[in-house]
Amino acid sequence: MLKSLFQRFSQASAVALGLGLAFAAQAQSTDVTYLLPAPPNLPAFAPWIIAQQKGYYAARNLNMKFIAAKGGVDVAKQIGAGNAMLGGALGDTPIVVRANGIPVRAVAVLGAGGVTMIATNADANINSITDLKGKTMTVMSYSDTTYYALLASLRKAGLSKNDVNIQAAGPAGVWQLFSADKAEAMAGVPDWVVNAEEAGLKIKLIPQSQIFESMAQSIIASDDAIKHHPDIVRGTVQATLQGMHDIIADPRAAAVTFAQAVPAYAGKEDSLEKIFKLYVEHVYANQTVLGRIDPARLEAVRQFYVSEGIVTQEPKLDDLYTNQFIDTQTAAQ
Repeated sequence: MLKSLFQRFSQASAVALGLGLAFAAQAQSTDVTYLLPAPPNLPAFAPWIIAQQKGYYAARNLNMKFIAAKGGVDVAKQIGAGNAMLGGALGDTPIVVRANGIPVRAVAVLGAGGVTMIATNADANINSITDLKGKTMTVMSYSDTTYYALLASLRKAGLSKNDVNIQAAGPAGVWQLFSADKAEAMAGVPDWVVNAEEAGLKIKLIPQSQIFESMAQSIIASDDAIKHHPDIVRGTVQATLQGMHDIIADPRAAAVTFAQAVPAYAGKEDSLEKIFKLYVEHVYANQTVLGRIDPARLEAVRQFYVSEGIVTQEPKLDDLYTNQFIDTQTAAQ
């Protein structure tokens, strides 16, 4: 009887010890608020959603909480104010905000291509940027980075914004007006290209080589986080790149994972796969080391922003980015 009681006590103690260790392990996780420029359930944010769903952040003892801000510039402002250490924005964003004294920089960029695509109505017989002259096209807004990329693309082809009828139509109208045949072209992100296609429009993409080389989505961090919390920054960067790697390796499997994480997309895996393939082909492609920021490309974008008067003060290139969290041997492995 005493032996039985002792055995039960020992078993109970072992269970209690195990639970204690489990709670201790949980206690070691760090809560991280990560700001995104729009609602987190959008396909554009798939690397982050997939990394969360597959436990890549948790494996690095990071408990991520994604919160939507009001665009990339707002993300940067909130980070600069100390309301979060990290967030998502286009790689161009530090150029804009650093000029205003906001201490943030890019710590990774998700792809070697720009996120801006120019889609045209296949029936309009537009084969190049120069063919846009005299045409009507839509953008999300006149303050969005895709609009700036369009202006730079026009200038690259010897055109100005006055040569094209550019209409700001909002995040839904940008593709809805285009698909309704009220515009011959659209400048936007891959998500909207697929939306227009699925609305029944036959689309032709202008070659990316003709589009100004603005930046893809990036992870931005405060100078304070980079200096005082490098482990959190590195863990976030590496986990997110692992999510990006999964999309590149198998867009279909990534679509299934995304739909599991965001139930509103259940049954829409085919659409997600199309979107992810566009990101892989046009945005993520040709980045030798996932996440690495190309200083020469960033410098070209910086010069454009200054020359166009988008920023009034010229920030130093070295203040805009760091590649210290990009491990050339293990990035996205």
